[in-house]
Amino acid sequence: MTCDDDELFKEAMDDVKPLKNAANVVFLQQKSGRAPCRPQENAVPDNFLTTGFLEVIPLDMPLSYKQDGIQQGVLDKLRAGRYPVEASLNLTRAPLETCRQNLFEFMLIMQRQPIRTVLIIHGKGRHHDSHANIVRSFVARWLAQFTHVQAYCSAQPCHGGAGACYVTLKKSEIARSENRERFARRGR
Repeated sequence: MTCDDDELFKEAMDDVKPLKNAANVVFLQQKSGRAPCRPQENAVPDNFLTTGFLEVIPLDMPLSYKQDGIQQGVLDKLRAGRYPVEASLNLTRAPLETCRQNLFEFMLIMQRQPIRTVLIIHGKGRHHDSHANIVRSFVARWLAQFTHVQAYCSAQPCHGGAGACYVTLKKSEIARSENRERFARRGR
């Protein structure tokens, strides 16, 4: 620095005061090659739902999906509306990113609850490129990305028809432990 630069710097820093409580300041260090710490149990995972290129599902094609190992009878009962809807999420008229966030948060909550069947209301729109049909197509993609989603399909007309879908979830840990207790009592 030249003398002029030094004087300019001193003038610019003249009214700067040091922090009173330097203990509240956190300095981020560069990442080392060490293994990352284990996440806390209550930590919210990053939203892994993808938003890349999407082939829009035609309006006349009903939504349908089941994981490998899930019996066709489960999907048939779900399609017929024979499982009681225990919770629902309405995504109609919301921006796509809001739908993505809301669905992710909803599914995380449902994963911890003893709930087996939910209704996702996404709308269907009137033409192929309508916002509702794009959301519908993304919902179909996103639901398949959750490991605890066993199956989903278009809902019955009384629950929204092609503008909504039923989703059946794996049993929560609470429900599994209740089943184990119930079956253990039977064996006695």
